[in-house]
Amino acid sequence: MRRYGKHTDEDDIRSRPNRRGNRPRTHIRPKHEDAAEGMVLTVDRGRLTCLVEGRTVVAMKARELGRKAAVVGDQVALVGDLSGQKDTLARIVRIGERTSVLRRTADDDDPYERVVVANADQLAIVTALADPEPRPRLIDRCLVAAYDAGLEPLLVLTKSDLAPPDKLLELYGALDIPYVVTSREELERGGAADRVRAHLGGRVTAFVGHSGVGKTTLVNALVPDERRRTTGHVNAVTGRGRHTTTSALALPLAGGEGWVVDTPGVRSFGLAHIDPSRVIHAFPDLEPGTKGCPRACSHDEPDCALDAWVADGHAAPARLYSLRRLLATRERTEGD
Repeated sequence: MRRYGKHTDEDDIRSRPNRRGNRPRTHIRPKHEDAAEGMVLTVDRGRLTCLVEGRTVVAMKARELGRKAAVVGDQVALVGDLSGQKDTLARIVRIGERTSVLRRTADDDDPYERVVVANADQLAIVTALADPEPRPRLIDRCLVAAYDAGLEPLLVLTKSDLAPPDKLLELYGALDIPYVVTSREELERGGAADRVRAHLGGRVTAFVGHSGVGKTTLVNALVPDERRRTTGHVNAVTGRGRHTTTSALALPLAGGEGWVVDTPGVRSFGLAHIDPSRVIHAFPDLEPGTKGCPRACSHDEPDCALDAWVADGHAAPARLYSLRRLLATRERTEGD
């Protein structure tokens, strides 16, 4: 049986016609040099809503992209019908290089990575001080994911009218994380939104948090009225919120430059994809002290050089404690 490669010059080879036309098949793909640039705002069942020159355009991924998927925050190139009119469909032919990727897994034993958002600059971790109760281990996990992705963390504590924030802030004081404390009354009057907005200008900020902490309510206070999303309520018995936000959505800030990405409420934040050795990069005052560590040091061993580094006054003991707590978080399963 004779077999031929892609580039044969045999005279007896006939080009098989395309099933949909008469042109012979080709491996040469168009370059789409005239493609328009856009940003992915949300993804829903294979349809991607993109912002193209101020218009909202619905698109699908081109076949030639293969398994490569576009996610919220991606910069993409589109061709086809870009009018944005009802029942029109464009096609995404290129996905731009990403500056950052925030990922998570369902749990620590799940090898499948889920990309939460691309090209974000900041991760706002929203936590209620009560109703539902704060979950420091979930916060720790979000911090590890933020540091690994190169995002700056922002801690947003809601419902301060129900419980004081002092204890939780003391837990994260050594990490020097910027924070905003809000109450429900401040949120209704607009003062809370103004203080949060001061940290968002000129950035793409992803908002994550347990369901029921008021994340979407806060996002609604930050975006134009016509872009607000539906909110749910917290179950009085279980303390859990209802998942009214089912997909990530990028929204422009009201009256200023910047974007917020509202993500669905999470009940776990797996870190199976993260190499613990990269967490140290979030501690520039401790990183030089690791030069004397043994090979593959976990930074929690008796001969770890960081103990001597801290004892010599190069960094505060609380910083080393915070590093080791985050590294231990990477090894624990959520909810234990």
